[in-house]
Amino acid sequence: MMRCSNSSKPDVRPITLSRYNFGTGQRLVISEEQSSARLQKELRDAGFSVKAGVAGMPTAFVAEYGSGKPVIAILAETDALPGVSQAAVPERSPLRGRLSGHACGHHLFGAGSMSAGIVIKNWLVANRRSGTIRVYATPAEEGGAGKSYMVREGLPSDIDVALHWHAGDRNTVTNEPTLANKSAKFRFSGVTAHAAAAPERGRSALDGVEAMNFMANLMRELVPEDARLHYIVTCRGDAPNVVPEFAEVFYYVRHRNPMVMAEIFDRLVAVSEAAALETGTTVKHEVIHGAYSLLPNDVLASAVDLNLRRVGGVTYDATEQAFAEKLFATLGKTDVVL
Repeated sequence: MMRCSNSSKPDVRPITLSRYNFGTGQRLVISEEQSSARLQKELRDAGFSVKAGVAGMPTAFVAEYGSGKPVIAILAETDALPGVSQAAVPERSPLRGRLSGHACGHHLFGAGSMSAGIVIKNWLVANRRSGTIRVYATPAEEGGAGKSYMVREGLPSDIDVALHWHAGDRNTVTNEPTLANKSAKFRFSGVTAHAAAAPERGRSALDGVEAMNFMANLMRELVPEDARLHYIVTCRGDAPNVVPEFAEVFYYVRHRNPMVMAEIFDRLVAVSEAAALETGTTVKHEVIHGAYSLLPNDVLASAVDLNLRRVGGVTYDATEQAFAEKLFATLGKTDVVL
């Protein structure tokens, strides 16, 4: 029988080596070890020096080539998400034996950033120019905020410019804020009891979670329409005939404006406390990660836009068009005009 862990010890590092299968409570190894090792090898083979295991994260590394100014940083995310394993086909087809996969283009981030770093290195060599190019491998981006730990250690303190990218269907510059994000696990503690023989002696921690979720969902009408509130129940007891003494729910709050996001998060904390009061339980929350929204840079965006226009747009061959049409048919949006 899988049992929930009632641990109040805070996580001091982002999750890089394994994550929970939130449906069962099992801890599954879906690490970035293979992708990190492959990226390190390719960069070393291209002449970069590589410092691995930086900022206390086994799969994080910094690869560097050159010397002097400017110091150009390229961010290479190497994360995966549980529940999105997918074969290279246009319909839903999880890979057998693999829980995790890469959503919204994340399977391209590490390789694309690494390749960009190597291209810049080759340009510096060919043109006999001074400058330093660094590739920062940032693990646990989805739910771990690996970059934050690297910043805290002072790793990017001397850089002149940092570049990152996101996969899409065209070459374009999106110079606008991203979503600021803050997450926390809310842990409810109650009193266990036999649910048939002495239910009046119990105080259900799961009732606390459910009350919180109900009230949090009522908030959706009363927050800005571009705010995002997500949650999953990560622990909910062991048996229906035993009143659960511990339950946990994991929340994300997102908004472009960090101040608005923080206000919504504070309201969510108040909701958790109200839920505990109503159900006769207690609650504590642990902040898991937080990320500020991306700050636009007009000068840098203009320079990137100019070079993307020189490169030109993306073209698709007949095979790729046919694949896209089959994929589009699975979205249930056949009345949408593109």
